[in-house]
Amino acid sequence: MKNTFTSNVIIVQSDLKKVTDLSNPIDPFNEFKDLVRSTGANILKEYHGQQNSLSAKYFLGKGKVDEICQATKEYKVDLVIFNHELSPSQERNLERELRTRVLDRTGLILDIFASRATSHIGKMQVELAQLSHLSTRLVRGWSHLERQKGGIGLRGPGETQLETDRRLIANRIKSIKKRLEKSHRQKKLNRYARKKGNNHVIALVGYTNAGKTTLFNKLTGSEQYEADQLFATLDTVTRKNLSPGSGSILYIDTVGFISSLPTALIESFKATLEDLREADLLLHVSDVSDIDCDFKCKEVNKILREINADNIPQIIVNNKIDRADEANAIGISEDVNQVSISASKGIGISRLKEKITNHLSKGIFKGRLSVTQNLGAVRASLYQQGYIEKEEVVEGSWIFDVLIGNYELNEFLAKEGVDLILDDLQKEQSNNLVG
Repeated sequence: MKNTFTSNVIIVQSDLKKVTDLSNPIDPFNEFKDLVRSTGANILKEYHGQQNSLSAKYFLGKGKVDEICQATKEYKVDLVIFNHELSPSQERNLERELRTRVLDRTGLILDIFASRATSHIGKMQVELAQLSHLSTRLVRGWSHLERQKGGIGLRGPGETQLETDRRLIANRIKSIKKRLEKSHRQKKLNRYARKKGNNHVIALVGYTNAGKTTLFNKLTGSEQYEADQLFATLDTVTRKNLSPGSGSILYIDTVGFISSLPTALIESFKATLEDLREADLLLHVSDVSDIDCDFKCKEVNKILREINADNIPQIIVNNKIDRADEANAIGISEDVNQVSISASKGIGISRLKEKITNHLSKGIFKGRLSVTQNLGAVRASLYQQGYIEKEEVVEGSWIFDVLIGNYELNEFLAKEGVDLILDDLQKEQSNNLVG
């Protein structure tokens, strides 16, 4: 099932004249072309128009079907791709009329996912989505076969090849779901371990090709594959980053969202998306150089609502600020919940880290901490989290110069033998607060 198109294709998008959907992106046809190109296909002919009504038989009108049929013969194309959801009968009728393979939007996205998935769980999730989609389209492949004959002594013609394939697909779907359920239980244990280990979990979300993986690599020092293409990332990746003053942070790089994401895919990737619901903070990465930026942000938030992750705090990360023209840059605001960066150029990364730390740790404390020398575990923990900048020993106690979040500081101060060492200015401020 894992393949990519290396053939010549014709692409088709036909909108209804009577329907004006203001929620659609400014140019959905360009996004469709990017999707097709990301498979490696060579687009020889484009059809982008409008029609008064949909045809139940072909989706398009008969005249347009005949026109595309002539083009398939002229250009000798191997595939016609529609930027629409086609019913199984429409797909079958179009293939019979055009005498070439026909693929709809769901099939296209499934093929891209199949070619990019690398992890075992990711491959199983894609296969589940493919089989669910394929199960309604089997007639196309097996309508020419008669019933299979029974064995010696058995009466009746037996089941058709179509029925056999449906049974085999149903069994395969059942098997994959069982294996995925086992992996889901393991992931739940992993999420529990993260929480128990006092790790902060931050998930990067956003539209496909917004620059999430590039930012993920900057924040974690990882070297995950990054590219200027749709769905470059197909598997959820978690990496740990120890930032001084912010505690242990686990960053999760997630698969990008896209408008009109097939329901079957959302169901198949439900376990992967569950990681988002366990996050303490979402970094919503948006490409501000894209003219459809506002629409894509709304699409991401819509999918977050569908998976019940819309109540998690967000920091809006306006990425690719170096590519945004002056008109777009004027409309970009930066407040406590927004920051403008360029992940590829490294611009604004320090400001983003500061906002993350302030959110997770409720502010930063920079000062001195006294720890009695019988608390070796506390000293080890402070070093492990990267809080200590300098150490000295005074009268049986460790004196640390620390940079630490207020939330984490209060947890350490709750232990007997851990105290703050305030300088004169800090004492005066403390007294003023008390007064």
